[in-house]
Amino acid sequence: MSSTPSGADTDADLRRVWQRRVGSVGRALVVVVVAFLAAYVAVGLGMPLLLSAGVVTAESMGFRIAASVLQFVGFGVGIAGYFAVTEEWDVLHVDRPSLTDLGWIVGGIVAILAAARIIGEVLARLDVQVAQNQVIVAGQQNPEFFLYMIPVSLLLVGPFEELVFRGGVQGVLRRSWGSRAAVVIAAGLFGAIHLVALTGTGSRISYVVVAAALGLILGAIYERTRNLAVPALVHGVYNSVLFAVQYASATGAL
Repeated sequence: MSSTPSGADTDADLRRVWQRRVGSVGRALVVVVVAFLAAYVAVGLGMPLLLSAGVVTAESMGFRIAASVLQFVGFGVGIAGYFAVTEEWDVLHVDRPSLTDLGWIVGGIVAILAAARIIGEVLARLDVQVAQNQVIVAGQQNPEFFLYMIPVSLLLVGPFEELVFRGGVQGVLRRSWGSRAAVVIAAGLFGAIHLVALTGTGSRISYVVVAAALGLILGAIYERTRNLAVPALVHGVYNSVLFAVQYASATGAL
C-alpha cells in the first residue's frame, strides 16, 4: 500500500531546500569576499615592496598597472585558498577549448559586443549618463595606459573575474538553485560588485545593470559549454576591444 507525504513532511522538505539555497548564497558571498580580501592583501603588501625597490613610482602609470596585476593575482590566490579549504573543486570546469568551444567564443564575443552597443544606445536615447569605471578615467588621463591594459585583460582580468563569478559563485549556486537561477544571481553579484570601481556623477545603477546584463551572457555561455576557458576568453577580448576603442578615441584616431 502506497502512502503520500503528509503536509508536515512537505513543509520540512521545503525548509531543507530553502536552507540549502540560502546556505549556497552565503557561500557564494564568501567566495566574493575572500577574493577581494586576497586582492586587497596582495595590493597592500605588494605595492609598498615595488615602491621601495624603485620598480614603480607613486601615482605613475606603472603604479596603476602593477596594482591591477596584483589585484587579479590576488583574486586567483583567494579562490584557490577558498577551494583548498572547502574542497569543492568539482564545481570548477576548465579544459582546453574544443572546436565547438571556439565557435562559442567567437559567437560570445559578437553577442557581448552587440549587447553592450544596444544597451549603450538605449541609455543614450533615454539621456542616461552612466558612471565611469576608474580604469577608464585613468586611461583618459594617459591613453597609453589602455594599451597596457589589453594584455592584462586577456591574461588576468578575464580569467580571474570569470574564475570568481562564473567558476566560484555560479558553480556554488548551481548545486541548490539550478543552472538558470545560478546564472542570474551570479550576474547580479557581478554587476553589483562594480559599484566599488565607479567614479563621476553618472548613474551607478545603470552601470551595474549593464555589467549584470553582460554577466548573464557570460554565465549562459559557461553553462552551455561547461568550460571556464570560454567565458574567460570572451570576457578578456571584450575588455580588450573596449580598451582599444578608448585608446583610439583618446588619441583622436577614432
